[in-house]
Amino acid sequence: MTGRLAIDFGTSNTVIAVWDENRQDSTVLHIPDYGKISQQGSEQFSVIPSLIHYLPGERRWIGNQVLQHALYHDNRTFRWMKRYILNRSPLQMCLDDRLISQQQAGKDFLSSVMLLTAEEFPLTDEEIALTVPVESFEHYEDWLAVVAESAHLPRFRLIDEPSAAALGYGAHIQSGDVYLIFDFGGGTVHAAIVLVQEEDQARSGRRCRVLGKAGLDMGGTTIDQWLFQEVLRRNQRSDSDDPIRSISSALLVECEALKERLSFQEQASLRVANLQEKTILEAEFTRAQFEELLDQHDAFARLDRTIRRALQSAQERGYGEENIKAVLMVGGGSQIPSIQNTLRRIFGRERVLLTRPLDAIARGAAAFIAGVDFFDHIQHDYAIRFVNRARGDYDYRVIVPRGTPYPTHDPLALLTVKATYDGQTQLGIAIYEMGERHPQASAGGVELVFDPSGAARVMPVAPDEEERRRLFWMNETNPTFLKADPPARQGEERFEVEFSIDGNKRLLITARDLPSGKITLLNAPVVKLV
Repeated sequence: MTGRLAIDFGTSNTVIAVWDENRQDSTVLHIPDYGKISQQGSEQFSVIPSLIHYLPGERRWIGNQVLQHALYHDNRTFRWMKRYILNRSPLQMCLDDRLISQQQAGKDFLSSVMLLTAEEFPLTDEEIALTVPVESFEHYEDWLAVVAESAHLPRFRLIDEPSAAALGYGAHIQSGDVYLIFDFGGGTVHAAIVLVQEEDQARSGRRCRVLGKAGLDMGGTTIDQWLFQEVLRRNQRSDSDDPIRSISSALLVECEALKERLSFQEQASLRVANLQEKTILEAEFTRAQFEELLDQHDAFARLDRTIRRALQSAQERGYGEENIKAVLMVGGGSQIPSIQNTLRRIFGRERVLLTRPLDAIARGAAAFIAGVDFFDHIQHDYAIRFVNRARGDYDYRVIVPRGTPYPTHDPLALLTVKATYDGQTQLGIAIYEMGERHPQASAGGVELVFDPSGAARVMPVAPDEEERRRLFWMNETNPTFLKADPPARQGEERFEVEFSIDGNKRLLITARDLPSGKITLLNAPVVKLV
């Protein structure tokens, strides 16, 4: 794989994106079997419906497999799991004499997606990005950690969804900028007014602070239901009719497809048949008729009131409508033209952005994990490893301290590389990313482990193990990149090396062969920093 991976687990759809280092851009991945092609303007790309169906026994259908087998509304299918997990819903379903919670179903779904993604696009030991709602609580983040661990992807970073959306839209973000994130998803509408914080005010991945928010229990599935009822009315049928009950799931799927087509076409039609009962349902809608249906259900007025509530909350904190730099529209419902016009009437056409409603969050998260950030300085400490002969152990020297601005104009560090044995031709430098030291690391912490019998035990973690876990060897696959010709002698000071950082956050190395005085490497990229 050519870049860093990001997963946006959504209420209706899950999107996976990867950063392409060569193109300096992110792209959405298609996961065979699980993914389906969705429309975004004139562009098509893949999403994974956030669905899991439990077959009798151990088999499961995931994502698009559920739709292909017409099981969306089956009582063994879980949907809208993220919404339930965030709300700590106690809802459980009894299947085959066992209870399955929304948390367990979400874990089974997302870990399956992660495992298949890692299989289709093999990952080296690198971080992935996971997105979280702007005000998600620790229980949701803890749940994500358990899911990632079960999928054998323990190295991950979190980024809040508004931050990722802004990066995905390519907005030029500065500290103090205010955005309105309008998320019209499958189950709900959310309007969140967020402030981009100074970095020292933000937790890792948390760049936005909520100034005002409001929600509405109306989403894409609500509109599907309205279309469903209207189609039955036009055909003078009832959902209680036996022939209709047998095709109701198929009709709902067609209503969703009709809604999507009317987002890009002036008219569209549907047709669903029960051949055994010789029942046919047909309907044709113009976009104007569709918008009239939304208006009949007070959709536009309800959206307006929801946005106004969020604006009022932000106003109470000293931020008015005039402070909003841009409105970023995300979610499938944002593709409906009349929904877009509602926001443009409030904020003006130039401030409402709608280029990537379905994949902005995932693509922005991929950019984030690849090192693209709101701030023009380095987020972590980076060090080189060397042998401390007095202690008979390794030690570390920081060459890029956290907070270093980039690109750099002067060398960050200068060091000399010695040969360790006679005849050495390959010399190198081990470069480490250093995580934050836990405040109790010196005393040793504890962790929960499971013994072979499955019993849980709390075990101490030794200080040296704590130290090992906070270090990541960045160039483990390419540790020796200095070539000595002729071969070096043991203890010889062979290369003088200096480091700098370019505009893409790459650590560059310039190396001079000391015996000859020749430059053997000039601003050669070694690793990508974050």
